[in-house]
Amino acid sequence: MSPYASKPFTTLETSILEITGTAVGILYLWLEYRASIYLWIAGIIMPAIYIFVYYNAGLYADFGINIYYLAVAVYGWCFWMWGQRKRKGGPVKTAETSDATNALPIIHTPRKYYLPLLAVFLIAFVGIGKILIEYTDSDVPWWDSFTTALSIVGMWMLARKHIEQWLAWILVDIVSCGLYIYKEIYFTSALYGIYAIVAIFGYMKWKELMASGQCSLNKA
Repeated sequence: MSPYASKPFTTLETSILEITGTAVGILYLWLEYRASIYLWIAGIIMPAIYIFVYYNAGLYADFGINIYYLAVAVYGWCFWMWGQRKRKGGPVKTAETSDATNALPIIHTPRKYYLPLLAVFLIAFVGIGKILIEYTDSDVPWWDSFTTALSIVGMWMLARKHIEQWLAWILVDIVSCGLYIYKEIYFTSALYGIYAIVAIFGYMKWKELMASGQCSLNKA
């Protein structure tokens, strides 16, 4: 018998986890759209749920990426809270927050990061794909690897508050929506369909925030 044959959760239990994760995910997306630092609280809860959902579905790269999400959520909270001091040497007022302390402006991704981010994506894409083929029973290794590799890059860009993170998520969300329909994870597929639409509006929203005073800094 295959070591992957049994699943730790029943269909009902998985559905409950999916619904809960979807609800938290919608809250996360709304907070991200508003560029609120509190998105990181939801950003800790959501991957903790999806670790179990993806493992149960045999999406092992997505299982692994959610462990990464937990770590980056902590980093993102800290960087959004105190990163402005590193960028400019002290706290600054912006139109984004009401408390006006340590507010981190939205910026464009500095050019010096282009090649490193591309390299990280390609290495992760090829490496994860080969691992999935060799060591798991995944029937969608390259699609799983693609969304995982691009998510690694996109999540780091979000933690640094780079507006281009939305472009990465738009592509991830579209591919993920189709992937989860194929894997019969329907609530999650619906969530990613919503993500894809809102990500477009999120990109435009962040551009407005930058135009209203968020883009005074152009380098990280």
